Amino acid sequence: MHRSEALSEIRRDVIFALRQLAAHPGFTLIAVLMLALGIGATTAIFSAVQAVVLRPLPVPRPDQLVAVSTQGPVVGLSTKLSAGKFVALAEHGGFASVAAYQASSFNLSSGETPVRTAGFRATASYFDVFGVPAALGRVFNAEDDQPGHEQVAVLSHRLWRQSFGGDPALVGRDVRLNGLPYRVLGVMPERFDRLAQRADLWVPIAFTPARKAVQDEHYLTVTGRLRDGVSPAQAEEALKTVAGELLRIDPRNNEGISFHLTPLLKLMAGDYRTRLLVLLGAVALVLLIACGNVASLLLARGTARARELAIRSALGAGRGRIIRQLLTEHAVLALAGAAAGVALAAWGIHALVALAPPGVPRLDQSRIDASALAFALGLAVVSSRVFGLAPALRAARTSTAATLKEGGRGSAGAVRDHLRSALIAAEVALAVLLLVGAGLLIRSALALQRVDLGFSPAGVATAQVSLPEAGYQEPAQVVSAYTRIQQAAQSPGRHPVEISTFIPMANGGNSNGLLAEGKPMAMENFVQAQLSIVTPGYFQALRIPVVRGRYFTAADRRGAQSVMILNEAAAAELFPGKDPVGRQVGCCEAGPNGGPLFRVVVGVARDLRLRGPGGETEAAFYVPLEQAPNDAWGWVQRTVFLVSRTDGDPEALVPDLRRAVAAVDPNVPLYDVKTMEQRMGDTLATARFNTLLLALLGAIGLLLSAAGIYGVVSYFVTQRTSEIGVRMALGATTSDVTRLVMRQAAVPVAVGVVAGLAASAAATRLLTAYLVGVERGDPLTLAAVVAVLAATALLASFVPARRAARVDPVAALQG
Repeated sequence: MHRSEALSEIRRDVIFALRQLAAHPGFTLIAVLMLALGIGATTAIFSAVQAVVLRPLPVPRPDQLVAVSTQGPVVGLSTKLSAGKFVALAEHGGFASVAAYQASSFNLSSGETPVRTAGFRATASYFDVFGVPAALGRVFNAEDDQPGHEQVAVLSHRLWRQSFGGDPALVGRDVRLNGLPYRVLGVMPERFDRLAQRADLWVPIAFTPARKAVQDEHYLTVTGRLRDGVSPAQAEEALKTVAGELLRIDPRNNEGISFHLTPLLKLMAGDYRTRLLVLLGAVALVLLIACGNVASLLLARGTARARELAIRSALGAGRGRIIRQLLTEHAVLALAGAAAGVALAAWGIHALVALAPPGVPRLDQSRIDASALAFALGLAVVSSRVFGLAPALRAARTSTAATLKEGGRGSAGAVRDHLRSALIAAEVALAVLLLVGAGLLIRSALALQRVDLGFSPAGVATAQVSLPEAGYQEPAQVVSAYTRIQQAAQSPGRHPVEISTFIPMANGGNSNGLLAEGKPMAMENFVQAQLSIVTPGYFQALRIPVVRGRYFTAADRRGAQSVMILNEAAAAELFPGKDPVGRQVGCCEAGPNGGPLFRVVVGVARDLRLRGPGGETEAAFYVPLEQAPNDAWGWVQRTVFLVSRTDGDPEALVPDLRRAVAAVDPNVPLYDVKTMEQRMGDTLATARFNTLLLALLGAIGLLLSAAGIYGVVSYFVTQRTSEIGVRMALGATTSDVTRLVMRQAAVPVAVGVVAGLAASAAATRLLTAYLVGVERGDPLTLAAVVAVLAATALLASFVPARRAARVDPVAALQG
């Protein structure tokens, strides 16, 4: 009977709440829209956080998957390992299983025109680590992963559907990859596509015994599965034994090395984890501002309902009963806001995915699912208490006798005014936090546009070419093919085409240790630098100045003196305070005495921001194409960039590049075709995305704060109309009344600004890593935020202030 009565009471309260909200459609619409905006935005960002950060990987026991990285005095902290280190981990690491794989790409010939397809060269243990069997056929095994074995491949479900029409008969047949036949062993399930991201096929890496012994070439990603009951910390402790064994085997390359384990999901989310959590915090501030506005509306409505509540109290309703009824109304209001917010969130997710920079892992899997609905429901419940508790308590505390005696007009009361002013101060403080963050990111984005990259990106077209293994196994064949491509593109009337294995703002790259002449071969004497194998005209094509010495020339060919060009950062590290031109540097390949081959430094090129305007300059060096180390073509997988400059539209150069490649080998595709300015835009995409979202949230917070200020001042005018009439009857001027009303807004706004600035000093630490050319306490940004808020508050309070100044004293006194 107790439960039945309680449910009946709740049902009556809900019905009454619906009638109350329907009877005041203007109030209901405004409150629901404010809540929908806050709950919808927060739910949309939560869905992104859920997809990128929180949702488990689609494999058995995903918590056991870890990524292995190394740390040492030469390479620092590196997520790449050598084959020798992987072999030691596989034999002595204590993992349930561990796999190594190398990102690669393949020329796939499935139609008339070959296409470039991304994939992995992986050990046979790769699929064991993830624990996902093939949907069709099988995955490769240890026997398949042997040098000289038949070439085999496993395809992603995505590639199987898009390139082969989902034909089940493909399993067991051959496809041509890089000009060679590969037998298709199996097709992975569709859910594995979400884990593999952009990888569409896998082939055995097939280490040779010589490759397994190599300790100093770090190019492998290593992922392991922990044994049951073993934590990452315990596994790291066990790996100290492996580090000791490696030091014994090869002291020079393993001195001071240690292994570190990171949960694979955390590594995949990377920096986006922090970025999305910051955005989630920002939208939570918008929701709090919306709750403040709704609370202000409820306080005003509580005054209007004072007589109704007093009559209910006089008829026997206790304070607790009235509070329950009001909280039920607030909960219904919040649920209506959440329902509208979910619809808004569904649209917001589509916009978020469309606007997001490329490469955000699993963001495209964001959706309104059960967890997002539960989150929105939880927000509604919490929000109803945040915005509804104080107004409910205040309304229930009203004196019944005094209210009935006043005839229902109610009284604002000093305390009630203070509460509404406190709400405005809180809203303004939250808006300051949003605006300061947005202002700093905007200032940083403007600073990025002015960063000197060290070269000129305007008018430059770029594209990648990768030669297959078939027909290009020997280094001389690779150099000859690229030389012929360059010559084919440089016929009369065409713009010169230059070649480089790495260009600014490209992914990947290969670093090598450089040893200055006269230094002993100790690990601490090697300087890690980015390698670029280039044709002589590459510097002119990108307009990279050589600040000392000379450029490469056609005379720098195989058989001539081995030369290199350092950039300023590498020169400063190798020869501090000295002129490096004419000195020798060892790198890349073995010399006649067992140490590295020494090359003569013929020039020093200007430092470039290789990773984009937001990156730092780093040590780099250049080697002529015809003097490229033989092993280097394996490091870069026979892949280069074609670079060409024009004074017109760089995209008009692309057909010439395609014709030049097709003239040498029609089975080799041109891919990753972009202008250099497009590449620069890609590096800034994440910064633009963060700036856009935070600026949008700041603008919404500002508008909500303005609405709150307007509401408070209008309420003040309504409640003190009689007082204003008396003041005007006693001689107060229009200006006096306007100043009186605007002072009502000025005090809480000033308090909110001060509190917001103080809070932003701590909160903006989260943005430090994303700021370029601007400090967290940038005075110009803070001054701009204060000015914008002051102007907004002035405008929001001016309209009701002018209305108050036009009050007719006689009518006000009669009212």
